[in-house]
Amino acid sequence: MCRGGAATAVSYESMPHPTQMRILRYLLLSPGATFASLQKDAGMQSDQFTFHIKKLIKAGYVSKDDATYRLTAAGKEYANRMDIDTYAIERQAKISVVVIVEDDQGNILHQQRRKHPYYGYWGHISGKVRWGETLLEAAARELAEETGLSADLRVVSLYHKLDYDDSTQALLEDKYLCIVHGTHSTGNLIKDAEGRHNEWLTMEEFAHKDKKFGEAEETLNLIHQPHQVILEKKYSYEGHDY
Repeated sequence: MCRGGAATAVSYESMPHPTQMRILRYLLLSPGATFASLQKDAGMQSDQFTFHIKKLIKAGYVSKDDATYRLTAAGKEYANRMDIDTYAIERQAKISVVVIVEDDQGNILHQQRRKHPYYGYWGHISGKVRWGETLLEAAARELAEETGLSADLRVVSLYHKLDYDDSTQALLEDKYLCIVHGTHSTGNLIKDAEGRHNEWLTMEEFAHKDKKFGEAEETLNLIHQPHQVILEKKYSYEGHDY
């Protein structure tokens, strides 16, 4: 149901070395810096420090203009997520769209997730908003990729959903869901594909499904609201389902 896209052209597979995080922090708080000032702040020998500067330049986070080092656009985006007191990159909630498509008879297009986590759970078409996408662009792309359909789309709600492990109360997922209502769909429905099954269901048929995402039934009530709604809810799931 949910897939992500790269935020920028640069990808760092793991957290940079603490020295590199220190360099990023220094440059985040200044318009630019010389090699000597950065080395002094890091408190390292020249050859060791050179290694870390080169790693950041190769990663695309730092550029050198004459004798001045600066953050690139990708470096600014990455470093701006840093807690400058702990040098750690802060985790942030996911931003996704949920597309609820309705036909002329009142049937709703549902999707059963056939991959982990939440294997076997029923809900609606969803996916992460990619870097640079509007909400409706993301909804149209996900609908086409997941089902082969297109539809007239409109935003109806913003839903902040926090999922917890029922036994440990550990936070599993923190998500902001943009609920999008679709009508007048066209195209040939892809019923089965890797990791998913799509099916038109009545409200009663969906209500009888054993495993449903916590927000799935509630969000159905939002698509006919006359005004946009903002909701925030917490749900618990059994640990083995995640």
